Amino acid sequence: MIISASRRTDIPTYYSGWFLNRIKAGYAYVRNPMNVHQISRINLSPEVVDGIVFWTKNPIPMLDKLEALRDYMYYFQFTLNSYGADVEKNIPSKDKVIVPAFQRLSDFIGPDRVIWRYDPIFLSKTYTANYHIRYFEKLAKRLSSYTKKCTISFLDFYRNTEKNIAALSPTGFSAEQQEQLAKSIAEIAHSYGLRVDTCAEGIDLQQYGIEHARCIDDRLFGQLIQVPLKIKKDKNQRSECGCMESLDIGAYNTCRNGCRYCYANYNEKAVEANRGNHNPNSPLLIGEIGTEDKITERKMFSYKINQLRLDL
Repeated sequence: MIISASRRTDIPTYYSGWFLNRIKAGYAYVRNPMNVHQISRINLSPEVVDGIVFWTKNPIPMLDKLEALRDYMYYFQFTLNSYGADVEKNIPSKDKVIVPAFQRLSDFIGPDRVIWRYDPIFLSKTYTANYHIRYFEKLAKRLSSYTKKCTISFLDFYRNTEKNIAALSPTGFSAEQQEQLAKSIAEIAHSYGLRVDTCAEGIDLQQYGIEHARCIDDRLFGQLIQVPLKIKKDKNQRSECGCMESLDIGAYNTCRNGCRYCYANYNEKAVEANRGNHNPNSPLLIGEIGTEDKITERKMFSYKINQLRLDL
């Protein structure tokens, strides 16, 4: 099984201590976001965890803890955008802090295991197409030796983030504009030896050398561990999503990055309350087990096809 840590929150930035405690314990509890009293017990032993995908904008709090994951294969989906504090409120300086952190992480685990995400892309009076092109090239120049590809996407408008997004005064972004910007980004990326793909986008950009991403990627894990995985596409994601099946161990309304476009935070009061309810020693990311909670053991197994090795 592949563990996603996490599409719902930034575990490396805010909850790396909790995560390492769960690795030591060998399990974690995860509440069902649709039924809060339904809890799954997730086995985190290396025997059943084929890989871990971390999602972050700032891995610094976790960098000194990575040695504890030596029995696991993992890679990072690392979002590094052009936006300022008006959009990504609590992200440290990209130039002085985040880019060096990206480089340091890559030096430790290798460029194949650090995926650069430049997403989501939106346009406004401040963040014009030309702005994105200029800033993307600056980042590509500094990151090209530390990653192999960049994943892009265009902003999706969710009902629960409509108010936050409206404050940014986004301008229209037609399919033609998206195509032209993607073309420019691809040209820059390719000039630095980087591949480009899109996350959960229906638009076909293959003529510019842009593929559709598989952010939870069985192929990459197969290459990294030298054993192929027999795993299905995740049917719980949007049809445009190319991800394979995974178990997410995060929780909504728990990320403190303050990104206005975030779909995983839709209640600022809940985010603040959850901050106070986090116990790094609890099997749950937020809170404790209650009398009404029902815990069910999640069936876990490895997807490795051990008799077929990629190096044979």
